[in-house]
Amino acid sequence: MNITYKRIRVTHALSKSGLPDLDYSFNPYAGCAHACIYCYARAFTRYEEVSRNWGRIVYIKENIIDVLRDEIVRLKKGVVGVSTITDPYQPIESVEKLTRLGVELLLRSGFKVSIQTKSPLVTRDLDILERYRGQVNVGFTITTLNPKIASLIEPNSPSPLARAEALKRVSSRGLDTWVFLGPIIRGVNDTRSSLEQVIDLAFETGSKLFYDFYHHRPELAESMKPLLVENPLATGAPRIWRERVQEVIRALCDERGIECIPEFQAQPVERKIDDFLG
Repeated sequence: MNITYKRIRVTHALSKSGLPDLDYSFNPYAGCAHACIYCYARAFTRYEEVSRNWGRIVYIKENIIDVLRDEIVRLKKGVVGVSTITDPYQPIESVEKLTRLGVELLLRSGFKVSIQTKSPLVTRDLDILERYRGQVNVGFTITTLNPKIASLIEPNSPSPLARAEALKRVSSRGLDTWVFLGPIIRGVNDTRSSLEQVIDLAFETGSKLFYDFYHHRPELAESMKPLLVENPLATGAPRIWRERVQEVIRALCDERGIECIPEFQAQPVERKIDDFLG
């Protein structure tokens, strides 16, 4: 798919976070080229053009580093989530380097940073991340390690196998790592074998595991259509199904002795979106 990139200017770089473990969020881009069909962020982004064309238009916040440079001298030090409403390692990041510059500036200024991505491009920045090892953690979203399923629900994202290799590389450098297993979609990536593969990867890399279920919203009806043709139950999440999946995840994590954290108990999905992140 062809992605249209547009440059915009912003008035702030850090937004207050609604998550209990993050003080701020830093989003150098708006919109996401990965075009994941389950992504609820399209319903919350403040830019209507991006929201309507999710996966086709990405805004580059061209002055965000200058704005960040001004903000960090005024704001109280804290933990910054990079990013919370889009992947910070968009394909264009290989050229723009806004995430790299922002992360380095934050770490150098005494902020802590928590990165979440689907992209192996994060390994490009290992020189910075290793230098500030005690201030940063890196998480990879891995919904499944099955490339066929991933290509259906995450059509433009880096392959899950590439993400797994990147996670191993980051972990091997002694950095704190975690895996986000989500969303878990009924009849798609909820089998024991599918869950076990991701949990085994978390175990192998010494990573914590966070997990969450798919939360259907009206705004996702169109993007989820291709999946619903194959699996009409995909948007349903009855309690008994969730409880069964939770039991499997807990048992697998207990067997391996890894920390397993249900995200949906920590914070409702609506509150995971910060302040529309100018």
